[in-house]
Amino acid sequence: MQVKDHAAPTVAVWRWRWAALAALLTAEAMNLLDATVVQVAAPVIRADLGGADSVVQWVSAAYTLPFAALLITGGRLGDALGRRRVFVAGTAVFALASVACALAPSTGVLLAARAVQGTAAALVVPQTFGLIKAMFAGPELARALGSIGPVMGLAAVCGPVLGSVLTHADLCGSSWRAAFLVNVPLAAAVLAAAPLLREDRAAQRPRPDLPGTGLAVLGTALVVHPLIACGAAGLPARGAAELFSGALVLVVFALQQRRGARGGRSPLVEPSLFRGRGFPAALVLSALFFAVVNGLTSVVVLQLQLGLGSGVLAAGLSLLPWSCALAAASWAAGAHLVPRHGARVMFAGLAVLLAGLLGALAAYHAARPGSYPWPLLVALAVGGAGNGLFTVPFFTAALSRVRPHETGSAAGLLNAVQQFGGTLGIALLGSVFFRALSAGAPGAASLVGARHAFWLAAGLLAAATAAAAVLYADGRSRPVPSGAEADTVM
Repeated sequence: MQVKDHAAPTVAVWRWRWAALAALLTAEAMNLLDATVVQVAAPVIRADLGGADSVVQWVSAAYTLPFAALLITGGRLGDALGRRRVFVAGTAVFALASVACALAPSTGVLLAARAVQGTAAALVVPQTFGLIKAMFAGPELARALGSIGPVMGLAAVCGPVLGSVLTHADLCGSSWRAAFLVNVPLAAAVLAAAPLLREDRAAQRPRPDLPGTGLAVLGTALVVHPLIACGAAGLPARGAAELFSGALVLVVFALQQRRGARGGRSPLVEPSLFRGRGFPAALVLSALFFAVVNGLTSVVVLQLQLGLGSGVLAAGLSLLPWSCALAAASWAAGAHLVPRHGARVMFAGLAVLLAGLLGALAAYHAARPGSYPWPLLVALAVGGAGNGLFTVPFFTAALSRVRPHETGSAAGLLNAVQQFGGTLGIALLGSVFFRALSAGAPGAASLVGARHAFWLAAGLLAAATAAAAVLYADGRSRPVPSGAEADTVM
């Protein structure tokens, strides 16, 4: 079958659009599964391959750091080289990297393969929105875009459970390695369906911003590395210097982006996004909120496996109330609450998440060392509901005031900051937990570490609420730009 390139995204309805959509959604779900499936497998990986406590955090961070730093660059490559071409290349590399993870003989090899996975995911994920717009038009476009949310919710539910079941099953002695091998048949199915995708690229091909990409990668790595590496020892002078250097590199990145835009080049980030208060507040809110939710779920797994000695299956099933409530609340917010109440639902989500967080603190406080904190399951269900209630109105509010020509940069930057925030949360809250764990017997010390981590999360959530207030106030004071609704990613 001959597939012609199309500069315009929706010249005609594409014959194979629904089968192609299934391939795109499978790829999206595969990448989300890979980010969540290792949450419960990470302690087992460390026990098998050895290494410091920080290996548990690096198994996730080695994937999410390059994913976050290269998301916008991946989108630009699709604009320039063709979105289907980049999507296929990213999926193939992702499959090969998954095999490398499954066969890794050491921690170093595994983390390197995880970094390649994250890089490949940054090539795959940004192409989905553009490819859908190239194949669908009119009401079908809204239906196609609306299918992303439920699929992602299902993947979020299945990730920790699938990881725990595969690791616990120990198929043919594979243990945690099966959690990576599950990507191979999914990637093979996506590649088999790839010829059904319609090729698409931007009418004006942007030039790659290699200096900007390098600065973004270096800055984020320098910020996250010392926070994970410090572990139980605290942040030494060398780590503090590394953290300061990372912040400085990110400042240089911001200045380089502004200078590139003034010089007529194609920067990774549109500087016009930062003219008002709303979008910068959205970035801060995204980083803080996802630092809280990713960090909390990571600490829950660590406390159960390292503190109580629970098996990987018990730890994975313990996150099921969170995931199920998240999916249900996301549907309720998108279908009923946000259309009626708008961005105010954000604050309901933050309040419900705080209630779940405080419930978890009470469960950890009342639990006896060595015993399973059963009330924690109720608290996790409440927290997951808060997560779902927040996410839909947040992205709507963050992107509703973005101008049409800024949409691609804004959506990519929000996704990148979300991934970076999640990585930061795993680093911060995980390090707080490990520091307390090293100070006493695992049973009692793990409860103390979980409480300390959750109190830190409460502080981050308070800061997130302040950022949400700025975003909400900015949205009420500024009109929606003409055409923004049609181009906004929901």
